Amino acid sequence: MDFRVLREIGMIARCVNTIADAEYRQFSLEKGQFLYVVRVCEHPGINQETLSNMLKVDRSTTAKAVGKLINQGYMRKERSQKDKRSYKLYPTPRARQAFTVLRGVEDRAAESALQNFTDDERMMVLTLLAKMRKNVEHDWESMKSVKKKHSSEQEFDQEL
Repeated sequence: MDFRVLREIGMIARCVNTIADAEYRQFSLEKGQFLYVVRVCEHPGINQETLSNMLKVDRSTTAKAVGKLINQGYMRKERSQKDKRSYKLYPTPRARQAFTVLRGVEDRAAESALQNFTDDERMMVLTLLAKMRKNVEHDWESMKSVKKKHSSEQEFDQEL
């Protein structure tokens, strides 16, 4: 029974992403790039590490996506005043313009997925999914720690 829950979530995600990707083509956004644009618009000045954690992707994936989006004119990167090694990401006017449409697509997808649900059922779904995410985040954080430790050990071995 348990595996079916994740399969259902996966099917929902793929359906929504397929529909959304078709709508995002008008902005020349590739698969998944809209996530970065939306989050930077919602959190101007976010750094890449926080963005990676928010989206649950590794830092190299974020770096590649951000680089492409900067080249496409959707965001700009500024050196942090507090930490000169860090950069903050800001939406451009192009991103803000797309954001309105992107959020509309998200809202329509959510409304479609939750049609015929009562307000209580909607809240229950949100609560249960948040609980599932928190459970899985523990595994994700552990995997990241192991991967980071492994990477550090390889760098150390290469220095020797």
